[in-house]
Amino acid sequence: MFEAAVKDEAALRAALAEADIAPTVMVLAQLSGDMAILDEVAPHIQGAWSFMESVPEPLKQKVRDRLVEVLKEYAATGRKPAAELPTATLQRIMTAGAGQHVPDEYIPVLLEETRLNGGDPRAVHWHHRPAAATLDAFKVVIIGAGFSGLCSAIRLQDLGIPYQIIEKNPDVGGTWLENAYPGCAVDTPNHFYSYSFNPNEAWTRHFSRRDELLAYIRSSVDKYGLRQHIRFGTEVTAAAYDEAGGAWSIKLRGADGKAETIQASALISAVGQLNRPSIPNIPGKDRFKGKLFHTAQWDNSVDLAGKRVAMIGTGASAMQTGPSIAPDVAHLTVFQRTPHWAVSNPNYHKEVSPGTLWVIKHIPYYAQWMRFLLFWAGSDGFHNTLQVDPNWPHQDRSLNEKNQAMRDMIVDYVRKELDGDEELLAKVIPPYPPYGKRMLRDNYWYRMLKRPNVSLVTGDIAEITEDAIVMQDGTRHEVDVIIMATGFQASKMLAPMELRGRTGRTIRDIWGDDDPRAYLGITVPEFPNLFLIYGPNTNLAHGGSIIFHTECQVRYIMQALRFMLEHDERALEVKREAHDEYNRLVDQTHRGMVWAHPGVMSWYKNKHNRVTVTSPWRLLDYWRLTRDFDASKYLTHGAEQAVAAE
Repeated sequence: MFEAAVKDEAALRAALAEADIAPTVMVLAQLSGDMAILDEVAPHIQGAWSFMESVPEPLKQKVRDRLVEVLKEYAATGRKPAAELPTATLQRIMTAGAGQHVPDEYIPVLLEETRLNGGDPRAVHWHHRPAAATLDAFKVVIIGAGFSGLCSAIRLQDLGIPYQIIEKNPDVGGTWLENAYPGCAVDTPNHFYSYSFNPNEAWTRHFSRRDELLAYIRSSVDKYGLRQHIRFGTEVTAAAYDEAGGAWSIKLRGADGKAETIQASALISAVGQLNRPSIPNIPGKDRFKGKLFHTAQWDNSVDLAGKRVAMIGTGASAMQTGPSIAPDVAHLTVFQRTPHWAVSNPNYHKEVSPGTLWVIKHIPYYAQWMRFLLFWAGSDGFHNTLQVDPNWPHQDRSLNEKNQAMRDMIVDYVRKELDGDEELLAKVIPPYPPYGKRMLRDNYWYRMLKRPNVSLVTGDIAEITEDAIVMQDGTRHEVDVIIMATGFQASKMLAPMELRGRTGRTIRDIWGDDDPRAYLGITVPEFPNLFLIYGPNTNLAHGGSIIFHTECQVRYIMQALRFMLEHDERALEVKREAHDEYNRLVDQTHRGMVWAHPGVMSWYKNKHNRVTVTSPWRLLDYWRLTRDFDASKYLTHGAEQAVAAE
């Protein structure tokens, strides 16, 4: 375990010189038990991001030298690290490394996320393994081969439950396959935006580009042997629950248009929320003679060099695309519908140093502590700042004192990026509080706006003509290419599939076009044995990684399936009262949070101003809610009459 780290001391020392000091001192404290060194370093760490430290170089060198000694001692003696550390010790190490107090209540979820104690703590195991014939007769169909669908498949495979994935695309990857626009990247640190059970030691960037993420997904498919279970180029068009047979009848359409129907004991939807582009119905767009396409349907045949390009929208994909194409186009005209908040992260464009790659691979526990720090840095630390203070006098632009301080900080940053251009600043600063919409990562967006070949237009579009975009005031912008950076149909979840439940009603009958609700975002009354991943109110808007949420949901679903099979239950349906009470609590919690702010119009809300997409919970809260399947919230086979009587 330690021999590889000390085999070449010169390489070890060179690598440590490049590695971040916080995870380094955390490893040292864990292996040596020396808490005093934490007390020396802690005052120089102001937060969990790697750039939030000012540790003097002599102290850094002391930490490195001491760690080399400890690693050599472990290698020479064959001593093994303690299997588990006391909670008080863990808390002390975490608090020092993160630069802020880590409460006791977070220790269990952090241990699980980092796997510091080894193993795979989110794996679900049988209490009493069913007979082989029982398992063989129970088949699960998963819709979608993105991160969440593949995670489901891996966990089903662990349990020995037969499954098949239906994927409309020709390959795996979901949104990371479909989105191939210039600059496409993750805005969550990828050492955390990856499966906890399958960490990647070789990320080349702290925020990876699309191609590297897609390669990780494909390597995971190969590692777990999933490809043979996937039907590519096949779309689920409809599914209906057969109460008499206790199964789902699922209609498929192949790439050749051929229809087919298959059966499943349980159905898992892993289609996500961001898989159907939203294209605004601007008058005249069909008359445009140039090229017009959505960022999620990037047309690689179009050479943008020297072209007059229009980009409609200023959200996440725009903020990545714009700076990537601006140097090459003749002119880029950005049409801003509403401004967005964007923050700078010094690691966003940073490559992982060779020394850090070496340390991650060779020094035990470094990667785990690094993952902890990223979890904490982008986690629940400011969740309470997104709640309305009813006595705050400036509720139109901020929620409370800390939210106002964040606003001031971002405004100061943007002003500097714009070289003090107050007219442009007034255009790009949102009137609503920070985090009212998704907080974006600044991809040199504001610097781009200062380029002589870039214009920002903030008026309303009247129409598109054969060669121009015309504004309501009559201003005409002649363009050769139009790029729609206009997001996705997030509220119209599960569309365009027609899902018909036990009573004969479809999901659209119940939800309408934009009012989805589910218990824990996972199960819906009248739809037995249907499980949703990334369902209603499970999007993360305050921090964290959607993969963390996915793993929480998948564990819950596996526990539900385990309950069915171990208890020989044919059907499992969430009780109406459990579902309704949970959603009342979701709505009640949202009313006091930034996403429900009356000044915010976003894809998080439906037309009735109800937040349907975003989770109101801390990561810790949702982890607790989904940690253990509670059968008392569900009706099982034999209770259908009770359901019908509700």
